[in-house]
Parts: sequence; structure tokens; C-alpha cells
Amino acid sequence: MAKGKKQTENTEKINKISTAVTSKEAKENQPLGRQEDRNPTCHHVHLLVFLSRGEEKGSQNSKLTDFFPIRKSNRKTTGELKNEKHKHLGDVIKNDVEEGMQVRVIHGKGRGVFAQRTFRKGDFVVEYHGDLLEPAQAKQREACYTRHPGTGCYMYYFCYRGKAYCVDATEETGRMGRLVNHSKVGNCQTRVHAVDGRPHLILVASRDILPDEEFLYDYGDRSKEAISAHPWLKL
Repeated sequence: MAKGKKQTENTEKINKISTAVTSKEAKENQPLGRQEDRNPTCHHVHLLVFLSRGEEKGSQNSKLTDFFPIRKSNRKTTGELKNEKHKHLGDVIKNDVEEGMQVRVIHGKGRGVFAQRTFRKGDFVVEYHGDLLEPAQAKQREACYTRHPGTGCYMYYFCYRGKAYCVDATEETGRMGRLVNHSKVGNCQTRVHAVDGRPHLILVASRDILPDEEFLYDYGDRSKEAISAHPWLKL
């Protein structure tokens, strides 16, 4: 009787151990994709993990700009700034702008043009305004002026794109460019600026010019005849 009872207890112990081992193996071998049996929300977590890993692989072939758009700079290029400056100067010339200057009478010299404000190097000063002529017509006028010395002669010859021109500013018009005096060490220089394809002769500051300074530029005429008639050209 005692022997049978002992055998029964051993059998129960064996069954419990077997059940425990089987349960442990079942838990260890349970497929990952079926973990929702234990936690219904786990499959969402793993699904997101799988998706993020897949996207990471695909992103290796993507560009950064696919996710972050390129920010374009608002800064203007050198070419754009140059075009704007050229257009602005053209507008100034077309509108006959003459600002920051004053005509004064200089004892023993006549009239001259003086600055009323500061002009920086490279600034537009004034246009040498007059009739734009071709050389043949200019020579005819020059010969006429020579026969009438009291009229004076305010003619400036220059070249633009391989072609010769002359600006005749002899006629009194009230424009100040014709009154800027000569100096071999002046503070202005001449330049040609085209407006709608038409050349204009202008003066720009060759250095900083302070208020009350006289505007001066080199007329460039070194001929014996000119110096004989106008000795101040040597200055």
C-alpha cells in the first residue's frame, strides 16, 4: 500500500516537470510574428520597426533635398547688380539729373563747377551734354567757331565701339558739364555710357571729392595750336 502511494507521488512529480519543460519550450519557440497572442499591441510596434528599417534602406539612394527643399539665396549676383547700376545711370542721364554741384565765378579764370556734397570715387558727376556729331560735321562747326573767336569752342572728340564721335557743347544751354574746367591732375575723368545704343559722354569722380572742391578733368588736348591758343592747357 505504501509502495503504491510512493509510486503515484513520483509519477505526479514527473508529470509536473514535463509540463513545465514543455511550457518553457513552447514559450521560447513561439514565432515572433505571433507575439500578439501574449500582447495584442506588440505587432504594431514590430510593424513600425520593420517599416522604418525598410525606409532606411530606401533612403540610402535618396538625396537630402528629397526631404529638405533647397533654400535659394536672395542675394543678387554680380551681373544683376551691374545691370541695375547701368540702368540706374541710364535713367539719371535721360532725366538730365545734375545734383550736388554749383556754378561759381572764379576771379581771373571765369566760371567753374564746385561740389556741394561728397562724391565718392566712381560716382557719376555730370554729363558733358551737347550735340552728338560725326567727325565731318564736327570739323565744319569747328571751322565756323574759329572764324568767330568770341563764340568759344566746347567740342570733345571720343571713340565708341570703334567709331569716332564728337559732342559739341558750345551752345549755352544751362547744363553744367560744359563748364567743368581743365587740369592735368583733375579729380574727374571722362567715360562713355550708352543709353538705348546712343553714346553719352559723362564725368565720374576719379577719387573722393569733398564739398567746396572744384570739379576738374584733363581735356587731353596737347596740340601746339591748342596750347598756343589756350596756355592753361599746360596746367
